[in-house]
Amino acid sequence: MSFILGVDTGGTYTDAVILEGEERVVSFSKALTTRSDLSLGIASAIEKAVEQENIDPEKISLVSLSTTLATNALVEGQGDRVALVMIGFKDSDLEKHSIFDALSGDPFLVADGGHNYAGFEKNPLDKNKLANWVSAVKGVSAYAICSQFAVRNPEHELEAAEIIRRLTNKPVSLSHQLSAKLNGPKRALTAILNARLIALIDLLIIKAEHVIKSLGILAPLMVVRGDGALISAEQAREKPIETILSGPAASIVGARWLTDEKEAIVSDIGGTTTDIAVLKGGKPAIDPKGASVGPYRTMVEAVAMYTFGLGGDSEVNLKIGGLNGDIFLGPKRVIPVSLAATIEPDLIHQILDSQLKSETPNDFDARFIRRIKAFTGLVLSERDDKVYKRIDEQFSPMSDVIKSRLDLQSVLKLVAIGVAQISAVTPSDASHVLGKSSAWDREAAIKALDLFARRRGGSGELLAGSPSQMAQRIVFQLTEQTSCSILEMAFSEEKIDFGNMPGVLAQHPLTRIGLEGHRDLIKIDVGINKKVIGLGASAPTYYPAVGDKLNCEVILPEYAGVANAIGAVVGKIVMRETGVISSPSEGKYLAHLDGKPINFNNEAEALQVLEEKLTEKSIKKAKEAGAENVTVNIDREVKTANIENRTVFVEANILVEASGRPRISKS
Repeated sequence: MSFILGVDTGGTYTDAVILEGEERVVSFSKALTTRSDLSLGIASAIEKAVEQENIDPEKISLVSLSTTLATNALVEGQGDRVALVMIGFKDSDLEKHSIFDALSGDPFLVADGGHNYAGFEKNPLDKNKLANWVSAVKGVSAYAICSQFAVRNPEHELEAAEIIRRLTNKPVSLSHQLSAKLNGPKRALTAILNARLIALIDLLIIKAEHVIKSLGILAPLMVVRGDGALISAEQAREKPIETILSGPAASIVGARWLTDEKEAIVSDIGGTTTDIAVLKGGKPAIDPKGASVGPYRTMVEAVAMYTFGLGGDSEVNLKIGGLNGDIFLGPKRVIPVSLAATIEPDLIHQILDSQLKSETPNDFDARFIRRIKAFTGLVLSERDDKVYKRIDEQFSPMSDVIKSRLDLQSVLKLVAIGVAQISAVTPSDASHVLGKSSAWDREAAIKALDLFARRRGGSGELLAGSPSQMAQRIVFQLTEQTSCSILEMAFSEEKIDFGNMPGVLAQHPLTRIGLEGHRDLIKIDVGINKKVIGLGASAPTYYPAVGDKLNCEVILPEYAGVANAIGAVVGKIVMRETGVISSPSEGKYLAHLDGKPINFNNEAEALQVLEEKLTEKSIKKAKEAGAENVTVNIDREVKTANIENRTVFVEANILVEASGRPRISKS
């Protein structure tokens, strides 16, 4: 008997699922994700799943990993410090596509060089300027390079990478290796994010490989890509950006496997985010514009996923200003107080009890902070370093660390770069107070919500009269924000073009009263016209109310809490290669593929040669990733124009897709 193992490392939990072949779930388990040492959570989850049915580890023939860590890092603004090299661009080009926002003050260089649309050198690469700048840059973990029209000719990106590797021995992300599409600034953004994620994903894979070997599992390790396909661990290391939306993509594949639904909306609530996508014809819809995560639109091919900073561990915040005193959730993830109390019970309860005795509520009541790790070569400003030194490895009250508004900004920066963690009130705490969850410390949750309820809104009224009332308000707000998120996605995916209005329409008064079935002079009905598949461990707690709100059927499948781990191991390896043939002048055809353009005088020959090279390359990559029984599909798009009653070739785009199930080890 042969088994396959799927593992999903999320922001809060690490899940493990063992399937017999691809037919049925044999066992599953959950363990807390241990961010300070990811191997601990992975090992715990796998060990529990193996022990449940006393499975021989050597009989596990395939292991596949999906993760939300890259997605969460981008949503929360985390990641290592990087440097950007822009070749052949202008300073003004960095203002496009949020490049400055993505850099967040990290160093960059604009150097001479680049190519034209046909792939011929426009200006020589200024190698001396690049080498001098690289030698002066300090404190970065990786480099990103984007050269003008590198997808037509990557020569300058490759030369720049060679210089950087020789001088620094640091990882380098090249834009042409991440996307074959034009739009340099957008490729640059993708390269920046890829560089920022290298250390994070590399560490995860190293830890995962160590764990499976130490447990006696001999099977190869695969990783889920953002489109739901599988890639080898080594390929994931080279292009970690492709793992953004890995966890959410795996959940779509898992939802399809669990429900056999072909047309549905899939909404997966995790600890940090809610990820929403559409199943069309039994397959996840692919975003033609590239994966969008948080504030960034990348050029990574991935499922058309709408990711919102809303999860079970989203921080509960109080709106500043106004008379309503409304609360809102997210987008930042924190450690629930009920979870913190299971880590350091005596300390957390002592602090909560002390705060409850105070007659003067404080904005930092029921909020804690701790140091989680220190990075070698960490570069901090004098103020940030001063605040960092106040933070202990044990949880301590936020009020002991923050002495001014500027200190708060320093704390947020320390959390963003991953050296500190905050614990505060979350929907998970509310769920414990209401008796809908019992995994952590309910008494700590009650005390934390009691403290939060004592805060006052703009009208001067208390937020709630009791911890249970406060918990109900939080759960109600989660239902509201989840429903609004699903509506926004639905308006975005509608065949009607609503422009930039989906977010506005989701919260529009007409939509709101339509959901309630307004009946007066006007009859207004609004609802979701597809089934909603609710995934995530907390989905059964929250999603029935979401279905009622949106007037739709909600499916809560068995194993909904581990759908990501299931989807991680039932998918296929898919390798796509694209190439372009341009025509700079009539009768001349240039094939662009990983090097200088190849010149042809015949259209048919150019198409044939490029298709052959793309097919060879995609099959090779699929086999390197571990695929067997590879099948190939070729999509050819030829653009022409009518000039003086003649059909003239303009451009051809060729997509070759090689796919197959992973090769399993023979035990």
